[in-house]
Amino acid sequence: MFAVIKTGGKQYRVAANDEFTIERVAGEAGDTVSFAEVLMVGTSIGAPFVSGASVVAEIVDQVRGPKVISFKKRRRQNSKRTRGHRQDLTLIRISEILTEGQKPSKKEQKAAAAETPAVTESATDEAPKAEKPKRATKKADAETNETATEAAAKKPRATKKKAEGADEA
Repeated sequence: MFAVIKTGGKQYRVAANDEFTIERVAGEAGDTVSFAEVLMVGTSIGAPFVSGASVVAEIVDQVRGPKVISFKKRRRQNSKRTRGHRQDLTLIRISEILTEGQKPSKKEQKAAAAETPAVTESATDEAPKAEKPKRATKKADAETNETATEAAAKKPRATKKKAEGADEA
């Protein structure tokens, strides 16, 4: 049986155990991904999607496409621009094509359960971070009703006379 799925703005004809690249999908190698936007399964055509159908795939690897070079030149203007681009892609392997609201097989469910870590209390009870000392702000100065010049006037300054007097003593 085959299906037509839509992902990354493109449509793909897929069958079980097919391997191909699609636009980047979040996940690590070994993760399971389910595509719910199924346009066609066998002879059933959706309007726009087949209800209850999904395609389960396994991420094989996260890869990048070939380098594409964009070169622009304006003649007689001494102007040119070169840009390169590599598209992020995901290599996937189709595991199952599910119809009529079926669930993934036991093997796929175990793989999905193993990938999602169980949340424990120790992971959620993190030690609070040490707070950084707060810097003086304009609000703090406004609360004390001091301007920068008044605050500077209160601070004792080392003058030349005091420094010379300290050398003599």
